[in-house]
Order: sequence, then C-alpha cells, then structure tokens
Amino acid sequence: MYWTRWILLLPLAALVVLPTIQGGDKKKEDPIPPRKIVSLDPRFDKLVSGDAVVETIARGFIWTEGTAWNKKGKFLVFSDIPNNVVHKWQDGKISEFVKPSGYTGKTPRGGKPGDEPGSNGLVFDAEGRLTLCEHGDRQVSRIEKDGKKTVLADNYKGKKLNSPNDCVYHTNGDLYFTDPPYGRPKWDKDESLELGYFGVFLRKKDGTLVLLTKEMTRPNGIALSPDQKTLYVANSDPDLPIWKSFSVKAEGTIGDGKVFVDGAKWVKSKRPGLPDGMKIDVAGNIWATGPGGVWVFAPDGTVLGNIDTGTNTANCAFGDDGSTLYIAVNHDICRVKTKTKGKGF
Repeated sequence: MYWTRWILLLPLAALVVLPTIQGGDKKKEDPIPPRKIVSLDPRFDKLVSGDAVVETIARGFIWTEGTAWNKKGKFLVFSDIPNNVVHKWQDGKISEFVKPSGYTGKTPRGGKPGDEPGSNGLVFDAEGRLTLCEHGDRQVSRIEKDGKKTVLADNYKGKKLNSPNDCVYHTNGDLYFTDPPYGRPKWDKDESLELGYFGVFLRKKDGTLVLLTKEMTRPNGIALSPDQKTLYVANSDPDLPIWKSFSVKAEGTIGDGKVFVDGAKWVKSKRPGLPDGMKIDVAGNIWATGPGGVWVFAPDGTVLGNIDTGTNTANCAFGDDGSTLYIAVNHDICRVKTKTKGKGF
C-alpha cells in the first residue's frame, strides 16, 4: 500500500502568525516548504492518519535540535545550537530556558550556520531534570532542581570528549550517549580533538564511563527499544548513512552491531539531511530523522513511511499525551498528530 498526503503550507504562511526568534541567518525567513506524509506499508496507517497535517509552530532559529518533552510541566524544550540556547515552547509561546546552553568559553563562537557550540541532544530524566549534550564545553551535564549544573561526563581516561551529541536514559539511570566532532570549530579536522575516534559511551549511574564502540564514523542519534534490549545508533556520515542496532547485555554493554536500515539511496537521490536523532513509540517503531525528514521503521527494519519535511531535519520527540510528534526541522519546529504514543507515556 502506498499513499501520499501533501500538506501545502506555503499559501497559508501569510495567514498564520508564528512565533519567530530574531537573529540568525537569512535562511530563517525562507518560505515554509511543502510537507508530505507518505505511507509505504499498511502498518504505517495505524500510526499516522491519512489526513494528518505537518504543522509549523515556531520559526526563525538557525539550527534546531534536541527536542524533549517535559511531562510534568507540559512543555517542549529544544536546542538552537549556533545560538547557544535551549528554548522552551509552551502554549504557542517561546522563551529562553537555558543560556548559555553548551558553551561558556571566552572566545566568541556561534551565531551562524556551521558553528555549533551550544547544546545538542536533550532529555529529561526520571526526576524531571534536564540532561544536555554540550557541544562547546565538550561534556554531558544535568541541571539539578536547584538550578545548579552537574557534569556527568567530560573525559574518557583523561582525554576530553569530542562534542557529545545525543543521549538516552535506561530505566535504571544509566545514560547512553554519542560523541562525534560536530561541536568543534573544524569538526573532524580540529586540532583540539584528543580521543582519535568518535565513540558511543555508557555513563553508569555510579559515574563510571564505558566506551561501548568506536566502530562508527559519525555516531549521532541514539535510542533504546521499549524492552531496553536493543540500542539504535544513527551514523550521520554521507559516505555511510546508516542506522545500526546493537543487542544490550545485562550489564548495559552491547554486542556486535548490525546495519538496521541503510539510507544510502535517499542520500544518493539528494534528499536533504543525514541520519540523526530518533525516538521510539510504545510498539517499538523507530521514528528517525534522516535524508528526507522523519522515517518510521518497524522493529524488524521495514521502512513503514515518511514524514517529508522538505528540508534538513535533526530530531523529534513525542509530547502532549504522547501522541504528538514534535520535530526539529532546520529553522523551524513542527508537529504531527499520531495514532500511537511515544515510549514512556
């Protein structure tokens, strides 16, 4: 079964007043591109309605990332990495939530595309505390209830991390995170890199840091299956645009990885973006941003459908009662109603 639902938002742009942040590059004022939702498998029809709409709810950022939903406060947070800020979206209003979000150095950085010193991946832990992957300061941190910041990881065996990118919690409090080079001024060519590889790490609840794998060239988005027996990691390398799956052992380490989905054909067809952030629904389906928007994969690796955003897309998160997917779409934040719910709701 194959169906496509085109959502032509451009004609409506003049009629809808969207929250807009001043600053950034000229691309923030680009017209909203046409969006479409494509079903590639009957299972997708049980996840997204045929009349679902891709709604743009905020604009004017440089590069949005790290979408995370606070269930108690009922609000969304997301990173604008070049602007070094975490924004809060609630009831249609935007406010600053954390600034600076990922870089406290004295040398001015950010404010333009390609320079990404701020926070990237965000997640709330079981106590509602915000955990941030901080690009510029090269660490993973947590904001405590009193507002103070606790550094969870900033080095491995005495060598500075590259620039932590995305993270996910196990229910036991352990934290998995990825560490590519995107927060460094010259990315993988930056002379400040110390590790010599781009790893996937496990930060145990007791503070122990474990290197799980350094086999991936650009580990990026990361997620755990509902039973927490499978770890998914996106590889944002244009020469190897894949998603891998790893079995999770009882102690939290992982087995050998295997290619879960290969996105090479989407890259070759010039669809914008690379494998990036992702979230899991209650049935174990993976909602993965990548070349062409958000792809939905079944637990068996079947590609079920696509939310085509029309531009580079970095991350997503389920919110509201669990049946709304919020999406970080280049300069925008979008949302789509779903017929399923995110894991944890």
